[in-house]
Amino acid sequence: MQSIKEKIKGKNVLVIGGTGSWGSELVHQLVTEYDPTEIRVFSRGEHKQVEMRHQYMNNPKLKFIVGDIRDAEAVDIAMTGVDIVFNLAALKHVPVCEENVWEAIQTNVYGVHNIVNSAIKHAVNIVVQVSTDKAVDPLNLYGFTKGCAEKLITSANYSPAKPLNTNFVCVRAGNVLSTTGSVIPLFKYLIKKHNKITITDKNMSRYIMRLKQAIELVLKATTESLGGEVFVMKMPGIKIVDLASVMVETLGDKNTQIEYIGIRPGEKMYEVLVSRNESPRTVQDEEYYYIILPSLPDKRLEEHYKTYKKIDFEEYNSKNTNQIDKESILKLLTEDGWLDREKEDPFSSILSPFA
Repeated sequence: MQSIKEKIKGKNVLVIGGTGSWGSELVHQLVTEYDPTEIRVFSRGEHKQVEMRHQYMNNPKLKFIVGDIRDAEAVDIAMTGVDIVFNLAALKHVPVCEENVWEAIQTNVYGVHNIVNSAIKHAVNIVVQVSTDKAVDPLNLYGFTKGCAEKLITSANYSPAKPLNTNFVCVRAGNVLSTTGSVIPLFKYLIKKHNKITITDKNMSRYIMRLKQAIELVLKATTESLGGEVFVMKMPGIKIVDLASVMVETLGDKNTQIEYIGIRPGEKMYEVLVSRNESPRTVQDEEYYYIILPSLPDKRLEEHYKTYKKIDFEEYNSKNTNQIDKESILKLLTEDGWLDREKEDPFSSILSPFA
């Protein structure tokens, strides 16, 4: 099996959604730790692309393309001559998707359809779709659209038009620290501006992981996948009320309040990364992933994963995963600088999918 560096060295890589939180970290790791020939950053954000150009001092390995995955022609042009594709583009805020249904479907479903068609046309080596826990037993439109995107990606491996060496894989993850929409900058903002935090329910839990770690696991799955799998990151869980308490204790004062406002439309009390329906066909490696095999028979995958250990639980969720205690939360936030009162938080980050 090739190492990640061997897989990427000398290749042309397309990062769709490359100016977002996940995309920016992926580009950073590709630039600093790997040696691709070219990294194409494809996104709608002209301003963010200009900022990234300056950040990398016009690095000749980086090529910036303004475009939207809903535009099949733009996707097709961007993918010409590409070896590896990462798709991190999506409309992801639950309330926004609920209020803008067709926009969410066009981006999260039709956009992925365009990527699949173009990848087949150009015989791309591998397409990696980054997915979410909300695609599992979806309760909201965002989850439904991401679930559809997963099906589009995994089923593409069985298309009669697919070139022999073209493979499609999904990597499913939960919430990641400090990304756009993260609850942490929201809580910090609420303490600073209103001296209170609003929480939907005291029993709510979520997965959590550092962004750098999550991108490392996306890259690792790129190397280890055969095509057709859904790689599920093994992630610790966190009680939102514990996170809020730590931030109130460190950033607030004796008058800072925690207000419970009730669960919002489309929200879940806890998130699931492997469902009861998926667990019978799920195996695991020693440390990093649960691997969901496709529901369609695939002798190639069955042979490859026959020595892997099958999971022995019905469901993998943010309640039964390893939990981060308040002491560990404090350490995590301190190390990432979120308890620095002077650190400025982008206003665009205060909209949270679960707070």
